Amino acid sequence: MNLPLGFRTAGVAAGIKRSGRPDLGLIVGDEPLAWALVATENLVKAPCVTRNRARHAALHPVRALLVNAGNANCANGDTGVWDNETMAAVGAGALGLERVQDVLTASTGVIGKPMPMDRLRAGVPLAVAALQGEDADDLAGAILTTDLVTKQVEATSPGGARVLGIAKGSGMIHPNMATMFAFVLTDAIVDQRQLRRAWREITDATFNQVTVDGDTSTNDMAFVFSSNLVPCAPDDLIAALTQVCEGLARAIAADGEGATTLLTVAVRGGRTPAEARKAAKAIASSSLVKAAVHGRDPNWGRILSAIGQSGVVADIDNLTVRLQGLTVFHGASQPFDEAYVSKAMHAPEVVIEVDLAAGEASARAWGCDLTADYVRINAEYRT
Repeated sequence: MNLPLGFRTAGVAAGIKRSGRPDLGLIVGDEPLAWALVATENLVKAPCVTRNRARHAALHPVRALLVNAGNANCANGDTGVWDNETMAAVGAGALGLERVQDVLTASTGVIGKPMPMDRLRAGVPLAVAALQGEDADDLAGAILTTDLVTKQVEATSPGGARVLGIAKGSGMIHPNMATMFAFVLTDAIVDQRQLRRAWREITDATFNQVTVDGDTSTNDMAFVFSSNLVPCAPDDLIAALTQVCEGLARAIAADGEGATTLLTVAVRGGRTPAEARKAAKAIASSSLVKAAVHGRDPNWGRILSAIGQSGVVADIDNLTVRLQGLTVFHGASQPFDEAYVSKAMHAPEVVIEVDLAAGEASARAWGCDLTADYVRINAEYRT
């Protein structure tokens, strides 16, 4: 997938990961970039999150983002704060930028381990030397942790402005902001204040609707950067950004740790958009629903229970549940062939549709099935 105009990216192996795989990525704008950020609401935050939020509040454009995928640099006290600042300074120096503030940082990996700064310092010049303006393939590979596949989605506006999204995320996914890491690049001309208002709404409807395991990370961030080179109608840009973010959200859910099935929950009839989103995410995040999906069990009672405990308003007498397009509940259990529905659930994607019968709002959420491999992967994560 080709990069939008005005960007260069790189991904290299700096030795931060024990595996020796690529682990250091770089995004650079040829000129100052308009940008927006949403970040984790976890009380425990990595220094990269805190620093980037301070830069975000200043409303200044930036030039680059440096990301490592081998060490979270979180809960390391003052040393971690200084290591994160040094990471930005090393990046600015290698890029020939006068202002350290022009470089943002992102880190992911094991919490509580000191950052191997000698390897980081040696790796940054390698990333700068590897910068190219053709595609983001190397970057997409360098930001992975437990992911099995890279994640890239692109879209083009009617006027020709391009949007490219790159993300990582497989476990510790239940965002309250954005999720995992997402880096969305566009060459569309857009006012930075407008971009920031739109970005919050877009992430609420997409990244904030992804769940794998109910855990919100300490380092989650989602960025959008614009090089401001191609004219684009605001509504067209929002549509393209939404398309890319929804595609990345689906890709993250499908690549959930140990997952074999993508779970899509579509809710309509919500009293408000917020309640529709809440109900959809409650279903997608239910361990009982996720286990039923893995077992291909059309157990609609678990879906009703998830809706009920979410606290949203619903007309139970008129509420409808469909599995793979087949009605299994409408105010009461409906006659259906369990074996037939179970067979229909043997698919790469299981779709649960719910009509709350309480209003006109709709929303989607994305998750995955719960498997024994999820437990194995996380039990063996450090050992």
